[in-house]
Amino acid sequence: MSTDRTSYDVVVVGGGHNGLTAAAYLARAGLSVLVLERLDHTGGAAVSAQAFAGHPARLSRYSYLVSLMPEALAADLGLDLRLASRSVASYTPWIRHGRAGGLLVQRPESGESEKSFRDLTGSDDEYDAWRRFYADVGHLAEVVAPTLLEPLPVERSLRDAVDPEVWRDVVSRPIGETIEERFTDDTVRGVVATDALIGTFASLRDPSLVQNRCFLYHLVGNGTGEWRVPVGGMGAVTDALARAATAAGAELVTRAGVSAIRADDDGAEVTWHNGTTEHTVRARRVLSNVAPWVLRILLGEAEDPDSKPEGSQLKINLLLDRLPRLRSGVDPEVAFAGTLHLAEDYSQLEAAYADAAAGRVPAVMPGEIYCHSLTDPSILGDAPDGTHTLTYFGVHTPASLFEADPAAAKQRAVDSALAALNEHLVEPIQSCLATDASGRPCLEAKIPQDIERDLAMPGGHIFHGDLEWPWAPNRARLDTPAQQWGVQTDVASVLVCGSGARRGGAVSGIGGHNAAQAVLAER
Repeated sequence: MSTDRTSYDVVVVGGGHNGLTAAAYLARAGLSVLVLERLDHTGGAAVSAQAFAGHPARLSRYSYLVSLMPEALAADLGLDLRLASRSVASYTPWIRHGRAGGLLVQRPESGESEKSFRDLTGSDDEYDAWRRFYADVGHLAEVVAPTLLEPLPVERSLRDAVDPEVWRDVVSRPIGETIEERFTDDTVRGVVATDALIGTFASLRDPSLVQNRCFLYHLVGNGTGEWRVPVGGMGAVTDALARAATAAGAELVTRAGVSAIRADDDGAEVTWHNGTTEHTVRARRVLSNVAPWVLRILLGEAEDPDSKPEGSQLKINLLLDRLPRLRSGVDPEVAFAGTLHLAEDYSQLEAAYADAAAGRVPAVMPGEIYCHSLTDPSILGDAPDGTHTLTYFGVHTPASLFEADPAAAKQRAVDSALAALNEHLVEPIQSCLATDASGRPCLEAKIPQDIERDLAMPGGHIFHGDLEWPWAPNRARLDTPAQQWGVQTDVASVLVCGSGARRGGAVSGIGGHNAAQAVLAER
């Protein structure tokens, strides 16, 4: 779609899921809304794609699970979207004293989880500690989750509603100290710790507490922290949002690369190019769904390499002819149904961080695997029986590791990741890979540089920068609607609606919702 209008109430820069969420809310409220997307499709990182020629399977190519999207948001917008629960929370294969086993965590838990902890540790102590810890975290999540679609609470209001020890353990001190105090087994500690490291490069004892903020975001969604599979793939999320936005009257323009935003407190002009022609429109408000670092450039500031975010992940998508057998003897449809943790013992996580901090691809690569097709076979299309998708997400792989020789470093990282999986398999994963129409193994890997190239996320940082606490500091200025909703910039007419908003991380729509509410509060 193209537009002949010269002015709008709101222009949204970036057609990812948060931009579409904001557009849907604002258009439903009667505002004129234009969404400009650089690519030839909307969705940003939340898309599905037929990644391998000759195979109909559609993979969630970048973002892959949904937890934080509030059920109230989906209901508000009438989204035609189903999120399916996985039958298993996690499975962590282990080898000790020559014996292969696995730590199984069910959701909801049953006696199998308890027996699995006992088999690993020899007693019920760790399982009891596990249940106490997640009950405590669950209470914190129940307090925080309802505030995510409201104006920012101040820190003290949430702190006073939570047990002081729980606040200390999750918010006030490095999560590594808490994990080391609460648990004794290296594998159990690691399973807890991984939620602090997805897309976040930090030691578990980092005094900045960036790892704590990541941990909280991974466990707060809808008060339960459950990560669910969108039926139809991640593209189903943004397809539903795009339908809601257009049905409400928002205009979506793709192949519209924004090159400049000239803004003052009263309004802004947005200029974009469609490949042949330059266009400029006026807006009362601009909502930025690009990273704050990119936004500053669009507003006319010089590019600042020192403040550029640095992503940290290795994403591998695979298509299999069959699921591999595990040395532990567990049914592969159980092991792969939830999150399969690999080389994520606590000591391995810290060793990998030390390697990466010293500029080395980790010798032992920590990561985790998800098999979405076990929960949602619809993404396979008419693929032969036995076909499955696998998604691997590796941690402690900052962009800096790949700068000197991206291809060689990527290959080392992929080899290390597959070796961590093969250690627990009866047959190497390479023997299970399908081949594409050209006879090549169905495996694609993406490092931070690939994410930056594909999605214009600076440094390949999936959160657009370090996450912030989902509340305001006690002395924060909350004078304007933008400040109250955590979406302000230095220019009153420009708001942040993406992952760079105070509560914008992950696939949630929260950043888009909150920016829209700030605009509506100004009317």
